[in-house]
Amino acid sequence: MTASNQPQMMPLRVTRNDKIADGIHLLEFRDAAGKGLPQFSAGAHITIRVPNGALRKYSLCNDPAERDRYAIAVKREVNGRGGSTNLIDGVKAGDELMVGAPINDFELPQRAQDFLFIAGGIGVTPFMAMIRQVLAEGKRFRLYYCSRSPETTAFLDELSAPEFKDHVTIHYDGGDPSHSLDLRPILAERKNREHLYCCGPRPLMEAVRHMTDHWSSAAVHFEAFSDAETHKPTDKPFKVRLARSGDVIDVPTTKTILEALRDHGLEVPSSCETGTCGTCRTKLLAGEADHRDLVLAEHERADTIMICVSRARSDEITIDR
Repeated sequence: MTASNQPQMMPLRVTRNDKIADGIHLLEFRDAAGKGLPQFSAGAHITIRVPNGALRKYSLCNDPAERDRYAIAVKREVNGRGGSTNLIDGVKAGDELMVGAPINDFELPQRAQDFLFIAGGIGVTPFMAMIRQVLAEGKRFRLYYCSRSPETTAFLDELSAPEFKDHVTIHYDGGDPSHSLDLRPILAERKNREHLYCCGPRPLMEAVRHMTDHWSSAAVHFEAFSDAETHKPTDKPFKVRLARSGDVIDVPTTKTILEALRDHGLEVPSSCETGTCGTCRTKLLAGEADHRDLVLAEHERADTIMICVSRARSDEITIDR
């Protein structure tokens, strides 16, 4: 998250840090003076300054109707950048952390009546808020939740409640990809003008993106809980030509196009910066892109690029800026 889109931070008290599954903790935040918190809608996330000083984003999982608390589920990422272990091990009830007001890049469209949710592992977090909001509004949903085992499944008791029996399918693969949920029949057709929301590991989201290429792109939504592959060992520097000004900007292997444009003094809109929200969608006028987003349908990739994560295959690309 860059300085240009950091939310305003407020001090909140940690009131819970409880283990809810193997490697997963639920953390709850409230205002120390008992004041109401800024309102949020299902799909929103908050930014937390963890004890080591880093900023990390987490989806809210409690009922959006609640105004007195924020709840998040945190999975211990042993090979991560330290944010999750710092929160789980370094924070206790009574501590105070700086928390940003909710931001929603994964919002439910108000006019839609039917929803299909596909979650992988800790990616179920935003859907806990979504199913509460959908039910409160008298709408319909189906949730497919892919997990390794019952012991590693967050919110298992809640989702196993009788009222969810006909709406929730939890699939265990035992950590074996050959036992993964077969998504093809689920995604073969778009039923009742459903809107599809998917959050989970990158391979799951890429599979869903591939299987929904025949859906309307406006009806398919992704949220990443891990960073996109913005930098690969095989990356090479390239140039970006700005069609309107004629300026040519160098993009080194250590920078994204978005970062290079900002370094050049340009104001460029962005939000998620993981290639999932579509805010930085830009017209591609010439050259070949190396697409790394989960937003664009196949037919859009010839003339559109998500500059927060994607790069160039050719030595130079031209964009409409």
